[in-house]
Amino acid sequence: MGSLFRSEEMTLCQLFLQSEAAYACVSELGELGLVQFRDLNPDVNAFQRKFVNEVRRCDEMERKLRYLEKEIRRDGIPMLEIPGEVPEAPQPREMIDLEATFEKLENELREVNQNAEALKRNYLELTELKHILRKTQVFFDEHEGGANTTESMTRALISDDPNRHMGQVQLGFRDKQESLEFLPCFVAGVILRERIPAFERMLWRACRGNVFLRQAEIDTPLEDPSSSDQVYKSVFIIFFQGDQLKTRVKKICEGFRATLYPCPEAPADRREMAMGVMTRIEDLNTVLGQTQDHRHRVLVAAAKNIKNWFVKVRKIKAIYHTLNLFNLDVTQKCLIAECWVPALDMETIQLALRRGTERSGSSVPPILNRMETLEDPPTYNRTNKFTNAFQNLIYAYGVATYREVNPAPYTIITFPFLFAVMFGDLGHGALMAAFGFWMCYKEKPLQAKKIDSEIWNIFFGGRYIILLMGLFSMYTGIIYNDIFSKSLNIFGSSWNHSYNQSTLMDNKDLQLNPDSTDYSGQPYPFGIDPVWQLAEGNKIIFMNAYKMKISIIIGVFHMLFGVCMSLWNHLYFKRRISIYVEFIPQIMFLMLLFFYMVLLMFIKWTSYGPTPPHYGDEICQERVENNGGATIGRWPHHFRYTIKDFDTLIICSFENALYLGNTIPKFISSIVVAILFAKRVFYSLDSHVFMATAGGLKISSFI
Repeated sequence: MGSLFRSEEMTLCQLFLQSEAAYACVSELGELGLVQFRDLNPDVNAFQRKFVNEVRRCDEMERKLRYLEKEIRRDGIPMLEIPGEVPEAPQPREMIDLEATFEKLENELREVNQNAEALKRNYLELTELKHILRKTQVFFDEHEGGANTTESMTRALISDDPNRHMGQVQLGFRDKQESLEFLPCFVAGVILRERIPAFERMLWRACRGNVFLRQAEIDTPLEDPSSSDQVYKSVFIIFFQGDQLKTRVKKICEGFRATLYPCPEAPADRREMAMGVMTRIEDLNTVLGQTQDHRHRVLVAAAKNIKNWFVKVRKIKAIYHTLNLFNLDVTQKCLIAECWVPALDMETIQLALRRGTERSGSSVPPILNRMETLEDPPTYNRTNKFTNAFQNLIYAYGVATYREVNPAPYTIITFPFLFAVMFGDLGHGALMAAFGFWMCYKEKPLQAKKIDSEIWNIFFGGRYIILLMGLFSMYTGIIYNDIFSKSLNIFGSSWNHSYNQSTLMDNKDLQLNPDSTDYSGQPYPFGIDPVWQLAEGNKIIFMNAYKMKISIIIGVFHMLFGVCMSLWNHLYFKRRISIYVEFIPQIMFLMLLFFYMVLLMFIKWTSYGPTPPHYGDEICQERVENNGGATIGRWPHHFRYTIKDFDTLIICSFENALYLGNTIPKFISSIVVAILFAKRVFYSLDSHVFMATAGGLKISSFI
């Protein structure tokens, strides 16, 4: 149990390993996770160490594996999780086989991707050309219609009909022979749909209105070969005259990254080109399907082992990183290391070194010697799957000094309980406990899924914390009688009103007197009386004061316990001076301020009730009357004093009840209570009157 409440005792050891056995021995020690090596080459650059080439090879293998993983995720292929236990680190000679396997997979996949991208680009071009031939067919059919060709072209081009996608150009020639002699030039192509408005404006301004543009949208999206994104494009055709305009139009198309395609004028040529395009598209579909099948087979084969490969490569890299911390002797045949090990695990480490030597086939056993040192050892706290989350919670605030008291075991109770005190609710606690129990019950299946989400890993790592917080929240929710912000009337309320129905209906606010038959005289068996659920005027004030005082009391005791833990450290390390100059002043500060406030709360709960005989003597009563307050009789009948009255009242009461005849305590109580706490602690007395809505009740009570 000593290791649970205090960090492990650590020992500095010197380790001598034969060069051939060093890799296997470090691998065995890494599987244990009980050794922390020191860097014996602090002045040597990371690129000048002995095993830097092996580390670089591991980095290269990791890069190739990341590339394979990206392609696997891109295709949505599930990666097979590691079955059973995590594989051990492979032997150094296996690195060559792994490198060859990764190199082959990467080259094959890159070649397939390049071929697939080229085929997709060709397929995109043929698809765009197919749409161009289809969309421009209407124009060329009208152009070959007869003598009125130019007029029909003019009507089509200047038409505002939204249903017409293509049109013709008016050339201004009345003679058919002249129109055929001066046929306009045209270019056709494809451009992104969102660039069409800017493209039109640029053509109009650059060519000064001497060109005509017709465009039609391609209904189906096209796949971009580079990014595999779906893009929407439009077909356009531009009519113009002259080589100068032709050059200008092509420059503008190039600037807007539009793709131009040849489009013949003769019907026979168009039909022949369309048939050729359709044939090539069918052939490309067949080749693309075969290419995708081959790529899928390569990725499926890689997905079966990629998780396993990642573990192996990272273990190899970690081993060589550790070996770079070692020092070489003068003969270059022995590696020397220094490490911190738990004193209780020396025998386990010796067995691991022996196994590593046997695996490597070395005949020279490793040597592990204890060393004397004045350095501060590292802090090592042994944990399991239950205490690990609480230990990480402590580490979030800082790591304790070597051999200090470990607060994690106490946090197992205090952290969930303090959470429950602040957020006590039976319903919400049940939901939280159910979620935590589900994660604990499905622990192994969830661990096997290897979910990479950081938020999920935080929840799953703290599953036992969530479970305990839910259980404690249910407990405090029962005390608060709070389930989804509602109360449960299990045992029956201790209050009963004596008003008739007409009084209840005519008065919005009514009061129940605890000094009358309205109160049964017996408190609610467990928790808060459910009658407080009816109060809308002062329920929140009452409950907040109740929870606040409980939180303060528990928090003060929690702080006192934390300070007392430092006393154990002072006694263990024999720092007697720290007890006098550190521990005792801290305790005095807490006792005189916070613990004194807690004491006032208990005195208030035990000294003041609904029917006390009197509140102070005649002197105290005179002080209150001189301050403008009413004569105090039986509290809490319409107890409505000002804050100044409470200051006077509390000082008088404590003078008479606790400190009569003692000058120094009287002075301290007057100063501390009146200045620091009187207004804050007793301010709630004025508001602890139960008030309800129409037809409801009013109950006098206090916390």
